[in-house]
Amino acid sequence: MERRRRSLPLIVAAAAAAAFLVLAAMPYPGEAATPYSGEAATPLRTDYYRNSCPNLEDIVRAEVARKIKETVVTIPATLRQVFHDCMAGGCDAAVLIASRNNDAQKDADDNESLAGDGFDTVNRVKTAVEQRCPGVVSCADIMHLAARDVVFLSKGPFWSVELGRRDGLVSRKSDVTGKLPDPDMHVKELSPLFQRNGFSPVDLVALSGAHTVGFSHCTRFLDRLYSYNSSMPTDPSFNPDYADQLKQACPPDVGKTIAVNMDPVSPVTFDNKYFSNLQYGLGLFTSDQVLYTNDATKPIVNKFAADQKAFFDAFVAAMIKLGRLGVKTGNDGEIRKVCTAFNH
Repeated sequence: MERRRRSLPLIVAAAAAAAFLVLAAMPYPGEAATPYSGEAATPLRTDYYRNSCPNLEDIVRAEVARKIKETVVTIPATLRQVFHDCMAGGCDAAVLIASRNNDAQKDADDNESLAGDGFDTVNRVKTAVEQRCPGVVSCADIMHLAARDVVFLSKGPFWSVELGRRDGLVSRKSDVTGKLPDPDMHVKELSPLFQRNGFSPVDLVALSGAHTVGFSHCTRFLDRLYSYNSSMPTDPSFNPDYADQLKQACPPDVGKTIAVNMDPVSPVTFDNKYFSNLQYGLGLFTSDQVLYTNDATKPIVNKFAADQKAFFDAFVAAMIKLGRLGVKTGNDGEIRKVCTAFNH
């Protein structure tokens, strides 16, 4: 396949908002069947709040749509924080806790890049839900509903979210160490990280596809541009045109706040372009591009690049698996009054 490509629409993240039309009026599909049945039983269920908060999904969707209208950063930020929460100790909204001592999960180095708009989205939704259904809906469940909605409202798949999680009573930044993937990781390092949580190679690649929306600060990938190794300053797996554009946007002395889109082709649409981008050397992180250069994951990338429905189905299945990690139910945990603090 040709390594070079015609001029690429590299869009700085701050400029992308003008190009996005939120689909706030899009109706939800009916109860969605999912392609994943689950290997193990789960106490979660999609109708958990049918009687206690029957309008929950409408409330969540309205607040999420309103937030996306303000900024498209809402989409990747809301989706990404769910992954960071669940992979580090389970899906219990521990990542939302604010600590005066800077020792909570959100204070871990691996969580410093989480955008504030994701936290703001969940806090806004929680406030709206509390007005209608006080003391009933967990922040953990709100996180998963909001994540589904940002995907759907950016033209991605819809799925029925399993609910019934309770919020955790502990949030420690030490619990995050070694639990999350790093932009510089290769498949041999990514695989065990995902496997320990029950994810298959297909799940790994599908969840990586979340990078079809969002942005990254230049400082997260500068080494690939300027100090790859002693003989080649630029990673040769980069498409040369793409590398040139990235260098223009991200000079060696770039500031910490400058960012570019993860997907230079369709940065605010949840689609399968991320995978065709990898085929052309347009993966922003090492952890992205290696999915195409590794023999084990390359066929999965090719399948998703050719078949968007296959990607959507796999992504939904992986998100349902993700949402079952370390959940607290029954009398375990609590229903927080506010998402940023424990009740006591």
